[in-house]
Amino acid sequence: MTIARISELDRRTTQSGKANSGSWLLEFERSEPLRPDPLTGWAGSGDTNTQVRINFRTREEAVAYAEQHGFPYHLVPSTPVKMKIQAYADNFR
Repeated sequence: MTIARISELDRRTTQSGKANSGSWLLEFERSEPLRPDPLTGWAGSGDTNTQVRINFRTREEAVAYAEQHGFPYHLVPSTPVKMKIQAYADNFR
């Protein structure tokens, strides 16, 4: 059975504002292990569900989608952003 992971998208390190924050991503966990390809040596599997990534505006939309399609899921909240506010002059102390 394919398990869905619903996670809150983190703000990128280069992003200072709050635009596009609070959106949620539904993606599927791997249901079979990776195995090396005998010809190339690259790792791969026959599980194509891991390529599916669906964005939602709210957590409730993502949960409703998973429940509507009968996917078991678990929620992964984002880590809180800790900002250290300091003056420019503090760099030279």
